[in-house]
Amino acid sequence: MAKPLIQLVKGMHDILPADQPYWQLILKKATAILNDYGFERIDTPIVESSSLFSRSVGETTDIIEKEMYNFKTRGGDDISLRPENTAGVVRAYIEHGMSVMPHPVQLWYFGPMFRHDNPQAGRFRQFYQLGIESFGDDNAATDAMLIFIGYKLLESLGLKNLAVRINSIGDSSCRPQYLRALKDYYRNRAKKVCNKCKKRLKTNLLRLLDCEEQVCKDIGKDAPQTVDHLDADCKSHFKGVLEFLDEVKIPYLLDSRLVRGLDYYTRTVFEIWPDEAVKTENQESDQPAAEVHSKVPRWALCGGGRYDKLVNLLGGPKTPATGWSMGMERLIITLKNQNVATHEHHAQPKIFIAQLGESAKRKGLLLFEEFRKHGISARASFGRDSIKSQLRIAHRLGIKYTLIVGQKESLDETVILREMDSGVQETIPQTKIVEAIKQRLKKE
Repeated sequence: MAKPLIQLVKGMHDILPADQPYWQLILKKATAILNDYGFERIDTPIVESSSLFSRSVGETTDIIEKEMYNFKTRGGDDISLRPENTAGVVRAYIEHGMSVMPHPVQLWYFGPMFRHDNPQAGRFRQFYQLGIESFGDDNAATDAMLIFIGYKLLESLGLKNLAVRINSIGDSSCRPQYLRALKDYYRNRAKKVCNKCKKRLKTNLLRLLDCEEQVCKDIGKDAPQTVDHLDADCKSHFKGVLEFLDEVKIPYLLDSRLVRGLDYYTRTVFEIWPDEAVKTENQESDQPAAEVHSKVPRWALCGGGRYDKLVNLLGGPKTPATGWSMGMERLIITLKNQNVATHEHHAQPKIFIAQLGESAKRKGLLLFEEFRKHGISARASFGRDSIKSQLRIAHRLGIKYTLIVGQKESLDETVILREMDSGVQETIPQTKIVEAIKQRLKKE
């Protein structure tokens, strides 16, 4: 009886060699831009105390209620795979005394996150995020600068026609008044919303605004807007963000339904979308579902906002902060959909090293390393014994010169240099073969 095939765990995915150039491109661009803007990399564990997330993300959020990977250690500790990384970075900021460092403290991260969500296109249970956090500045310019950096990073990857969605959800001084107005609005509409939102009416009113169910979207169109209930400070702050974006020519769309899904946000919240996805979503209110362009993925590439209370909530000093994260898998799908080339360039191998016999393989490996040190790209197939099969590989790779080392050459410390096009061969001492190849390459 055949053994059952072991396959991927549901919701997980392999990153295959064909996709690696996209990951390398994003990390290369991000590293350069974030270094230029003074961000330093931080890596936190994928496992944290469960209480870190319940206290920061919010106990009534979907993440905490349904999507967390929670475990109990043999010692009885409650731990979780991180569903997002802001909480972990804030924990590290507090634990390592970064509050006494010159501010702003600007950090960036990259790594896997875990949510036991319903797998679908662009949504995995293990997914990767790249994100930035800035601690210590409460001014509007910082919010706008981070949006600007995210926008420019996406542009640097070759994406065009990006659109920023932005809103302000106020803070603890003005949000209670808004929540009362929102509750009054839904009082006579409670029976019409989806089952999820019926629960949110009691636990997390703001989440009613970003429900994906069409019936809830329709009901929420005329709901009170957060910007109409901001106090003077929050209104001034939001105005400053928008003026800054106007000045640096970042296009944006005011979105009164944008609240983000985590409890720690205050004031500015934003997302950066592919422009066609924004247009597609806006069309849905006027068109039957079948007429909407179904091939356009509807998801944000980057999202974040301000979280001025979180550091203090987790035991640190009062510290304003803001940040964003990008979903790598969704970003790569979008790059492919927009036919963005990775411009991957592998240097064409100049030589192939063929060997016959164990001693020759050892000599061949040393030769390979010698050429590598001199910046000459080489290829070899150390697992094959047939010279004929190795020459076929060299021919298939379009390599002009093959170096052949057999038992005799190994003992004599020589190398046979074969020109693949003509078949002409000559024997050269091993000590002179690098220089001989360099001279031939110069003449090409």
